[in-house]
Amino acid sequence: MATDYDASRKTEDEQKEESREARRLTSGEQDKTSGKIDEDETELAESYELPGADLSHEELSIEVTPRQNDEFTCTSCFLVQHESRRESPGKDLCRDCA
Repeated sequence: MATDYDASRKTEDEQKEESREARRLTSGEQDKTSGKIDEDETELAESYELPGADLSHEELSIEVTPRQNDEFTCTSCFLVQHESRRESPGKDLCRDCA
C-alpha cells in the first residue's frame, strides 16, 4: 500500500475512532442511512420552476442563412467561420482551435 508522507498525521483518537467505525461496518451493523431510498433526481428537477421560464408561447423568428462561399465549418468546434479565420489553407480548422 502506498504511503503519502506529505499527508497530515492523525491523532491517536482519530485512529481509534476510524478503527471502531471499520469494525462496526465489518461486523454487519447497518449504516442508518443505507436503507433510505434516493430521490429520483429527474423527478425532483422537473418540479423546479425557474422565474420567467415559461416560454411555451414564444416563437423563434430568426432567419437561418446557408453557409456562404467565403465561409467554412471548423471540424473541431463546428462553428461556421469566415475564410480569414482559417488556420491554414486546405484545413477546416479555425485559429481558435488550432
